[in-house]
Amino acid sequence: MKAIIIGAGRGARLMPSTADTPKCFSQVGDKRILDWTLEAFRANGIDDIVFIGGYQIAKVQSAYPNLRFYHNDEWPNNNILASLMYARAEMDDAFICCYSDILFTPKVVADLLATEGHVALVCDTEWLARYETRTEHPSGDGETMTVADGRVTKIHRDIADDAAHGEFIGVTRFSKAGASQLVQAYEAAKARFAGKPFRGAAVFEKAYLIHLYQQMIEDGVDMRHCDTPGEYIEIDTQQDFAYARENWR
Repeated sequence: MKAIIIGAGRGARLMPSTADTPKCFSQVGDKRILDWTLEAFRANGIDDIVFIGGYQIAKVQSAYPNLRFYHNDEWPNNNILASLMYARAEMDDAFICCYSDILFTPKVVADLLATEGHVALVCDTEWLARYETRTEHPSGDGETMTVADGRVTKIHRDIADDAAHGEFIGVTRFSKAGASQLVQAYEAAKARFAGKPFRGAAVFEKAYLIHLYQQMIEDGVDMRHCDTPGEYIEIDTQQDFAYARENWR
């Protein structure tokens, strides 16, 4: 099992913290966000770790020489989905991918590894408690999901709060077969939608990961969910950053 961390973007909403350093270098407690991520993976025996960088990638390469790097040199012009595919060469076997601006515990990874299925998404079932004071990133911005019989039935930002099972935290596990499904779905969507609108994105190149996940669900791909009651914080704004520094242990 390997881990792929998607960290190419600048994180404009976290300015001025990202004025001259990558978002994942933001300090929470005694560690950078990236250190917390590496700790969660390594506590579960995952030492083969890939980092997809763009903005200020040289600083990450210098500070973490043991990681394997892919450079998204088009990061100002694309988004998370396209960024992940810069590491497509790593997708010939099982892997976990995650966003680089989130905090999650080793237990989240352990539970995900134990979840059945070829594709499994981590879902925070206590997500609304976090949004009670999250005014700069309202619940309507959340990547929420609905589920039935252990499977994800929808993942989208337009799900009503009271209808959502929880919020996708940005961590997904793919088996070897699941990785193949991901790549095939991406190639099919790219061939059809490159340069065109795709599931709410202005153009395919600006699509989020959940846009492709929803396409895969509608095409019949079996996606499972791994629930966590919290044990996760997204750091998207200065308000989030202040909350994480006060509450993350």
